[in-house]
Amino acid sequence: MTVRDNLALIRRQVEAACARVGRNPADVRIIAVTKYVDAARAQEVLHAGIGDLGENRSEQLLEKYEALGNRATWHFIGTLQSRKVKEVIDKVDYIHSLDRLSLAKEIEKRAARPVKCFVQVNVSGEATKHGLAPEETIPFIEQLRSFSRIEVVGLMTMAPHTDDEVVLRSCFRRLRALKERVQEFGWAHAPCTELSMGMSNDYVIAVEEGATWIRIGSALVGSL
Repeated sequence: MTVRDNLALIRRQVEAACARVGRNPADVRIIAVTKYVDAARAQEVLHAGIGDLGENRSEQLLEKYEALGNRATWHFIGTLQSRKVKEVIDKVDYIHSLDRLSLAKEIEKRAARPVKCFVQVNVSGEATKHGLAPEETIPFIEQLRSFSRIEVVGLMTMAPHTDDEVVLRSCFRRLRALKERVQEFGWAHAPCTELSMGMSNDYVIAVEEGATWIRIGSALVGSL
């Protein structure tokens, strides 16, 4: 199937999920995760009508940025090493993996403008996943109040890779509840209105549980 065909199917599923829970499909945005495809395939995504591209390695992001530039809105969705910040910071529009103070300091030092960031939370507690523990998240965000170049627009998580719907819903619901707790503080630096959660295998459930950004790779662009 073409990217356009895949996108049509994904949008139908998002619309159906929103209808089941009384949401507006316009409140759910799709990030095409292009880490396993080349720049030509990423360009197909843009032609199909998706303007948001996600990469999880700096080298791949720079390669595609060179080919596509500002035609896309760029999301860095993987673990970002502090030493790599200077290479990508003024090319990305969103960072989905802010999870430590050393990274925040490097963003603050290198960014020429405020950067929209998601704080990554390891809701599942899996040792193989990055991110803050839920109980660490609010104190961490409070520490960022003095950082003028970081805007905490939301929270991000990666759910366990499982078909167990109960486990997935629990993970997504915990992140949503945590986001709502952050919002209660009314912090100017952390409006925290967004939820980046849901990938190719679980995005329908994520949408039902409140995702505003879903990160879709193989189901949308396939792999090379």
